[in-house]
Amino acid sequence: MFENPGSFSPIEHYATPRGGSPPRIFGSPRRYVQGPGVIAQTGHFLSHLGALHAGVLLSARSQRAEGRQLLAGLEAAGVQSTTATFAGECSFEEIERHAGSLGTTALPVDLLIAAGGGKCLDASKSIAYRLGVPLVVVPTLASNDAPCSALSLIYTPEGVSADVEFFPESPALVVVDTAVIASAAERYLVAGMGDAMATWYEARATAASPNGITAMGGRPTLAATALGKLCAETLYEKGVAAAEAVMKSTIDEALEAIVEANTLLSGVGFESGGLAVAHALAQGYTVVKAVEESNLHGEMVAMGLLAQLVLEQDLAEAHKAARFFRDVGLPIHLGQIGLTPDRDPDLRAVIASAVDFPFLSNMPFEVTAEALHAAMLAAHDLGAGIARESGESAWQKLRSA
Repeated sequence: MFENPGSFSPIEHYATPRGGSPPRIFGSPRRYVQGPGVIAQTGHFLSHLGALHAGVLLSARSQRAEGRQLLAGLEAAGVQSTTATFAGECSFEEIERHAGSLGTTALPVDLLIAAGGGKCLDASKSIAYRLGVPLVVVPTLASNDAPCSALSLIYTPEGVSADVEFFPESPALVVVDTAVIASAAERYLVAGMGDAMATWYEARATAASPNGITAMGGRPTLAATALGKLCAETLYEKGVAAAEAVMKSTIDEALEAIVEANTLLSGVGFESGGLAVAHALAQGYTVVKAVEESNLHGEMVAMGLLAQLVLEQDLAEAHKAARFFRDVGLPIHLGQIGLTPDRDPDLRAVIASAVDFPFLSNMPFEVTAEALHAAMLAAHDLGAGIARESGESAWQKLRSA
């Protein structure tokens, strides 16, 4: 499922000759820039790359909004551009379409810039790899940790998780405009917190497992594990305040901290720290159409994380995470993502997909389908109990906004 002929394989690339322990590997973007108004300076920031003609991949919404600032900045910096519209799904069909069109322009494209949400950015990585050009990423949401990584989650045209592509280089430049983030719906920032919170717990599991391997193809580094821990600490400390700031379209220190946690700390932390059960179940949830269509990636990761913590029998952390999720508006039981414990065929489909996730083996113990199923149900019970404590929750307010 995760083999893609012709793509880069970090595990093969960094494999030690004649066996032996894999090396520790750390990856990151060359530069990361964050602050209000920086999107208009993107052309200036990339001047050191020597680009003459940039391909610009924009979501339809970005073309009507911040894309104008981006294109104006490129023009002011003397960089020509050709704009392409991302259709919404990071599928091989969409990737090949844009690689074909941008690869045949009269003046060759020597740089790719992408502005949009996580799927647009993931598609841009695959397109840039096929074109053989550097990539500049301009996330317009802080809803996931895709911007800083050197991999793309590939979906079918219908939105079901289908593949992963890995790349030898991280983006050359990541530009995060917190004014743009603050103007987006609160739900996106909150979803990013769900994705980011899993970074520490999955890195912790990978580090504890003698056979744990990261998406970079090696053992986790101390640096990545520390970033994952800092990410979780930042979320617990400032997540609620940041959600309130976005609700008011206000840029303050809490928002800046959470945007960095969602984007940089989580992006570098997950890739060089390791993935485990939380993302395995998040992948599994996409096979249930009603769940995939009504939930964001980070919301599904949050549910996967609660199951992982129950599976680890770390009930103190499971309760801590669930209460945080409740307070910011993330789902904490199956009913909030469109499932019920008695919908056995759907739950079994989720589990069947999750057990195929290549990094499920990063847990420091064997994980069976039966254990995953039991953990999902126990996490549901835990979350349902916490939900009953609070009446109308932040989750309900976000969904009704």
